[in-house]
Amino acid sequence: MSLSLAHFVGIGAFLVVLALFLLVLFEPGLPYNFKPPKASLRSHQFLGYLGAILNVPIFRRSHNQVHADGEAFYEAELAAIRQARQSIHIEAFIFLRSQVADRFLAALIERANAGVVVRLIVDAIGSVMTADRYFDKLREAGGRVTWYQPIRWRTLKRFNNRTHRELIIVDGEIGFIGGAGIAAWWVEQGIRGLPWRDTVLQIRGDLVGGLQATFAENWLEASGEILSGEEYFPNCRAEPDGNPVGTQAGLVISSTPSAAGSTRARMLFQILLASARESIQVASPYFLPDRSIRRELTRAVGRGVHVTVITPGAFNNHPIARRASRRRYGELIRGGARIFEYQPRMIHAKILIVDGIWAVLGSTNFDNRSFGLNDEVNIAICDEALAAQLQQDFERDLNESMAMSLDAWQRRPLTEKLIAFIGIVLERQQ
Repeated sequence: MSLSLAHFVGIGAFLVVLALFLLVLFEPGLPYNFKPPKASLRSHQFLGYLGAILNVPIFRRSHNQVHADGEAFYEAELAAIRQARQSIHIEAFIFLRSQVADRFLAALIERANAGVVVRLIVDAIGSVMTADRYFDKLREAGGRVTWYQPIRWRTLKRFNNRTHRELIIVDGEIGFIGGAGIAAWWVEQGIRGLPWRDTVLQIRGDLVGGLQATFAENWLEASGEILSGEEYFPNCRAEPDGNPVGTQAGLVISSTPSAAGSTRARMLFQILLASARESIQVASPYFLPDRSIRRELTRAVGRGVHVTVITPGAFNNHPIARRASRRRYGELIRGGARIFEYQPRMIHAKILIVDGIWAVLGSTNFDNRSFGLNDEVNIAICDEALAAQLQQDFERDLNESMAMSLDAWQRRPLTEKLIAFIGIVLERQQ
């Protein structure tokens, strides 16, 4: 039986789709080779270099407050929302129906009824379990709600690009950034009923303008509207105030993957890891460092840097990701890095502290999805006081964590190794 032209076309189309699918799963990551500048991390030169290479402005005035558990940061966020006078902007990967989400929605509806401009961006996949009608009353009150990358024919080519950003900006003057969305997981219904451990940073001052600009980027993509009005950027100034480095100078790094896969977030992490001279402290819920980061961490140990990583233990909401993460431990432990698994509950904090002076917080995980697929946002602050406070929290978490030894790593169960092997196929998507 001879094959018709239609058969050949069908087989060819299938092979093209299969090739694209395999490319998505197995495309090698972009290598990041970097020779750090000679300037000290504490210098104006390094701050200026970082701003230039990442192509982001440097903000020199800010006041920061750390909230290290769900009850604390939700109460602070709700208090700021209830006091809003002009605008409330929220961008959320996770906004799931729950008692805490109901509280946020009620506060937003009350403010919208009072004439405050309310804009809300929700990721269509991250919050897929939340029905659109859940926001009807907010819309009736005058609030605007948009879905980021909803499932439509025109968005299928960008389906894998999600906004993983978790932002709240009130009146352009108060901002909240971290990895926590709005859901019961952070206060009552985490894994086995235990709330997740997480950190959110509350910010006042110039840095809030960077968060607002990040929100504006995705608001345009989701709604077609460019934010206009000086009231949204009340603290923007062109002149520096003369504060020395080490007193809350910082950058907001909004990260969107380029066509070739590079992102500012990935550059930020590589540069800071390569520039460390004393210590690197990492807390990440999904720790799947690529070859370039693993090499950089090992190099850091070789030049005398103390490298410490905290990841989730058995309380983990992504079991396959955890096993894929553990597959990488051996190389790092052999290289001298210390890896700890947090024991009491799920830890979702996303923090990098370098040399006790640079602190990075935001939505980025140490995995390919954050570094090469998602829209992310991080704040990098040169502030010894903030770094010291985060180090105190890090040490507290460390005391509740179990060290992973090379012997224990080698004795992992065969079932875990098999699951980790399966995870290799999905790692580019995690």
